[in-house]
Amino acid sequence: MGRRLKAGGSGGVEGPSKRAEQRCRGRSAGGVQRAAAVVRVLLAFETATGEQWLAFRDDGKYSAADYAKITSERQLKEQYGDTPFWNPFNRAYKLELRRYFVLKLLNAAMSGLLHMHNQDRLHQSLGPSSVILKYVACIHLLTVGAGALSDGLWRRASAAGASTPLEKRAFGIADDMQAFFLRSRNYGAGLLVAYMAFIPFCEAGIMDGISLQRLLESTFRHDIYAAREYCLADDRLSEAVNFLDLGDGAGWELLQAMLNPDYRKRPIAEAVLIHRFITGALLRNY
Repeated sequence: MGRRLKAGGSGGVEGPSKRAEQRCRGRSAGGVQRAAAVVRVLLAFETATGEQWLAFRDDGKYSAADYAKITSERQLKEQYGDTPFWNPFNRAYKLELRRYFVLKLLNAAMSGLLHMHNQDRLHQSLGPSSVILKYVACIHLLTVGAGALSDGLWRRASAAGASTPLEKRAFGIADDMQAFFLRSRNYGAGLLVAYMAFIPFCEAGIMDGISLQRLLESTFRHDIYAAREYCLADDRLSEAVNFLDLGDGAGWELLQAMLNPDYRKRPIAEAVLIHRFITGALLRNY
């Protein structure tokens, strides 16, 4: 369930019997109901040993992580001729469809995250396993989180210079928009975008979430354009580079902003939703 965000610097989760998702009356810039992209909690309870169990509405059992894995495995087979293309233009067509679907997926995930932030909730563990696929036109954001917000979040906020309630609230939202996987086992929207831009377009085994995280955060220290030069030299990553190169590097531009170490400079979910890369305006058949 989503974690409740309070501007006062301390937060907790709503009672486990309450719904973690509320109907949103407003519409996003694209005219889509934001709440429609958030999975509903049907039941929640805590055992005597302190374990928390959540039961969600059955909106599908496959996630974006499953999609990325299956797609990369299929690409490996195609690369070595196990599933030859009957049409020389078929590969380009498949890549176009893959790009379309990934952008549709990211758009739905950002819509769900925007709805949560508008309801003063943080996700704090957004990743490819949080995005549930029911069918192509139905993508939901699984909001999973347990327990009260850790003091670590607010300590990081203070260390970053966020002292007032509004600044701490802004930090919490910015924290959702970036990622701290290596430090706290959490993904964030920035790394979700990176993951979906790379893994489905690479051969199986070339890259995974952890190696991608280390590449961007540890090796290149959030210098996305230096990371691009590195990836450009590896032919196995060429399709991922080409995808992010759309619109004169619009994908890299978005990643650089979302993974900015300065939380004040990271875009909010609403800004990501209208970015030219996420809208799909750069795809000729979108």
